[in-house]
Amino acid sequence: MTVPPKKAFPLRLDPALYAAIERAAAGDLRSINAQVECLLREALARRGVKLDAPVAAKRGRPKKEEDV
Repeated sequence: MTVPPKKAFPLRLDPALYAAIERAAAGDLRSINAQVECLLREALARRGVKLDAPVAAKRGRPKKEEDV
């Protein structure tokens, strides 16, 4: 299963909001981008918006052809 590409877009944030997200991301051991995505998913879930489960990215080393 291939992971669909993520949609990129510019986002302008108040510096204080960005700093708060940055602190929360560090506390959760996430990147700022992953933290924003997580916060958006949580907010949508609280509003009752149904989303498909996120597709997990493949982890680890790619398999060599002879290992397949």
